[in-house]
Amino acid sequence: MRMFRRPRADSPPALRLLSRAGCHLCEEMKGVVGPIVLSLGGTLEIVDVDADPALASRWGNEIPVLLDGEGCVVAKGRDSASKIGRRLGL
Repeated sequence: MRMFRRPRADSPPALRLLSRAGCHLCEEMKGVVGPIVLSLGGTLEIVDVDADPALASRWGNEIPVLLDGEGCVVAKGRDSASKIGRRLGL
């Protein structure tokens, strides 16, 4: 079983970044992922993990987490722009 899954290449990525206020790693990932998503014509939704008890329970200790449209992990923590780009098909 692969931990990371590449989104389908036939459409621009619709990604969700699970984040929380005051998280410097979350801000770093947003800065890395934003330009990549923009270059692919996709969307990036920033989701406050603490606003949803189910998300907080599942992901609260692992943020930042970047999920694809199906909820599969694309990136976590301090993944580099090159790794994230490869996972998104660049």
